[in-house]
Amino acid sequence: MSRPSQKPRRTSASASRRSESIWLTGFHPVREALRARRRRLDGMLIRAGRTRPDQAELIDLARAAGVAVEIVDGANLELRVESDGNDQGVALRVGPLPELSLSELLIYAKGAPGVGSRLVALDGVEDPQNVGALARVAESAGAHGLILTERRAPPLTAAVSRASAGAIEWLRVARVPNLGRALATLQENAYWIVAAAPGSNSTLFEMDDRILTGNPRWCWARRGRGSVEASSSWPIIGSKSRCGVKLPH
Repeated sequence: MSRPSQKPRRTSASASRRSESIWLTGFHPVREALRARRRRLDGMLIRAGRTRPDQAELIDLARAAGVAVEIVDGANLELRVESDGNDQGVALRVGPLPELSLSELLIYAKGAPGVGSRLVALDGVEDPQNVGALARVAESAGAHGLILTERRAPPLTAAVSRASAGAIEWLRVARVPNLGRALATLQENAYWIVAAAPGSNSTLFEMDDRILTGNPRWCWARRGRGSVEASSSWPIIGSKSRCGVKLPH
């Protein structure tokens, strides 16, 4: 008697994402991924013939993390990585960055070193380059985490890591189905909602236990002015004085 056929098991979307791997390219994303060790590290490719000091640093970091290093010629690297020529002679095969729930992010932020707990919430920022740039500013300014929505926010791809110069490797990220409810939860946990406003007299460095919302127009329009309790500018040190992020109207 033949046994009834069994239907193949379906792989869940979350399990599929956990098994995915991508190539990070460029010195800063690769170095920060090797330093942070927050994701799976599968192997590193180095272009032959490069003798820059930063190459030795990457090799040392990879070996310390137990990552195999392979020296390849430029054509081999570009073919395997599908590089656009801006790989800077290095590529790291990695798994996805872990993403937290909002409750997990709150636990982490409250126990993180430093004074106060600072989070950044983005709404309507869909371009990976913009998310990466904002992650870089947030991490440099001392934020402990980034809150993205499940819809209208990009996955944490290699493009995000590269645009953040590797900062996203350190910044904890939580995705929420509804930003309005997330902000209400933060208020219930003693956070203030602070609108990011370039003309404000105070900066993120002066805000303790606060959250910056990346699109104050959304907060005012969707949740009312009462939900924004203060405003703050983002402190940016260096040659660039602003981050240009286009938001939907």
